[in-house]
Amino acid sequence: MNIQNYLPIQETPEDCARFAQNIRIHIKNYIQENNLQSLVLGISGGIDSALCAALLKPVCEACNIPLIGRSITIETNQPDEIERSLKIGENFCHNFEYLDLTSTFLENKKNLIHLDDSMLSKLRQGNLKARMRMMLLYDLAQLHRGIVIATDNFTEYLTGFWTLHGDVGDYAPTLNLWKTEVFALARYLLPECNEMQKQALQLCIDAVPVDGLGISSCDCEQLGVQDYFEADQLFVRYFSGDKTLEVHPLIKRYHQSHYKRKNPVVITRVQLN
Repeated sequence: MNIQNYLPIQETPEDCARFAQNIRIHIKNYIQENNLQSLVLGISGGIDSALCAALLKPVCEACNIPLIGRSITIETNQPDEIERSLKIGENFCHNFEYLDLTSTFLENKKNLIHLDDSMLSKLRQGNLKARMRMMLLYDLAQLHRGIVIATDNFTEYLTGFWTLHGDVGDYAPTLNLWKTEVFALARYLLPECNEMQKQALQLCIDAVPVDGLGISSCDCEQLGVQDYFEADQLFVRYFSGDKTLEVHPLIKRYHQSHYKRKNPVVITRVQLN
């Protein structure tokens, strides 16, 4: 990877303004070119989906289509997460509902064999939750002739910090933003928000990032770093040539999740012949 194309911004107002404007221009063009009638967004109570909501609301209004949001909680979501998701949904979405799929999840969980207290079992259950949420979001997108918005960022992409066929989507406006840039852009957007929107977005900026799947107490615990600033800087150092970082848990995770970034694996026409 040519790291020069991916160096994190310095968080200046000019950088943030350029990023926000370009994201909005591109998604607006995509909506119009494809005659989309809605955008569908899963809202977790975390910074990534909150930023997407803040970025996309004015775009949807300019295109005269609804931003449809759903907060879909399952068993392990904490009260503060749920509260933040409700505030974001109510203040940024044109069509918003809260759904609790715990009972459905527990019923589906019965079909998972050999569950125990291991990390593997936690990951399997977390994957089931993510895929259940996405089923509902895609059904909404089909019903309302729209697409599902992906909320991943570049740091999560490099670490494989998502579920295949789960918390993904059709259009990923923030996929090439480092996690630190996600926070920077959210802070930049605060002045354009009304008071209720500002309070909701600030809550997500201040919150400890968690996956909402009950796998660990925070994202950074899983990634082996103190915070996302450290994670982003480690990646920059590694891709700049610092191979001493090969043994770091974050870099190991990058290599171990390579298969996710290559999904699906396709047999080429040359190989068929």
